[in-house]
Amino acid sequence: MDLLLWRHAEAVDGLPDSTRELTERGIKQAHKVAEWLEKRRPKKLRVLVSPTTRTRQTASAFTQNFEVNPGLAPGNDITTLLAACGWPDAGGSVLVVGHQPELGRLAALLLSGHEADWTIKKGALWWFTNRVRDDETQTVLRAVVPADLA
Repeated sequence: MDLLLWRHAEAVDGLPDSTRELTERGIKQAHKVAEWLEKRRPKKLRVLVSPTTRTRQTASAFTQNFEVNPGLAPGNDITTLLAACGWPDAGGSVLVVGHQPELGRLAALLLSGHEADWTIKKGALWWFTNRVRDDETQTVLRAVVPADLA
């Protein structure tokens, strides 16, 4: 299974948090990463998005075919995120468009086996693969793409 974690691009400050929109810079960030991802799009890609405006706008730079999943909303724990995306057993590929600190904590768990407060920059994409080698399950980091390098 491939799991792609994409933090929403830069958004305006303000309240309510759930309706914050992308800035002009955020729109550019989202399109740059979407262009990079389109060239490398995995087969059978399922796109899951937090219910916030900024995550839906980020995902829209890549596709209009996404599912809004309340389990990806800010403030949910890592167990809820893992259940929402089906890691590691769902098969295929899942792109999650979400938030800090949850995505950073999930990335830490996948790579180190422990939750930690890792930071994923706004607009950045982290791509993980789960595989079995010699009867051992492994998580491999395939790519990290910050928006300014996409």
